[in-house]
Amino acid sequence: MSGPERVPALLPALVWLLCGATGGAEAQTPAPLSAPCALSNSSCDECLKNVSCLWCEPLKVCSDYPVGSVLPPPSLCPLNDARWGVCWVNFQTLIITVSVLAGLLLIAILVCCCFCCCKCEKIGNKREDARMERQNHIRKARQKERRTEMQLRHDEIRQKYGITKKNPYSRMEDD
Repeated sequence: MSGPERVPALLPALVWLLCGATGGAEAQTPAPLSAPCALSNSSCDECLKNVSCLWCEPLKVCSDYPVGSVLPPPSLCPLNDARWGVCWVNFQTLIITVSVLAGLLLIAILVCCCFCCCKCEKIGNKREDARMERQNHIRKARQKERRTEMQLRHDEIRQKYGITKKNPYSRMEDD
């Protein structure tokens, strides 16, 4: 058989494989194991070896962490008595510590962003100031040239009419 004639023959096999693999996978999925948290009620260290377990200190009970909610309900164990992750930190302290560290991290990021923005703005201002200074220098140079030209014209007019001063600071007097 050549390539185009094989496609219709392979289609049912492909459908059977896909359906069989999906159906078989669903049928062969093992049932979840029984909760190991109930089996490790002996100590906090034993209980917290499993990440999905929560230790309640006053009751000395290891229970499954309620994954449906972010915080365990007070009916299960009060936050200041619950242990998760490590035995020496209660859940309330853990939440406060993580919140404070996250807040500090956000503040540090904001400060860095503001610092970078201000630094870039200052660099922009320095460029703008330098440009303004160059323009101001050019403007003053042109004004000085115009003043010199005007002074020369005035001196020529004074010379033409014979009113030149020997001392430029003396008053002109009518003769």
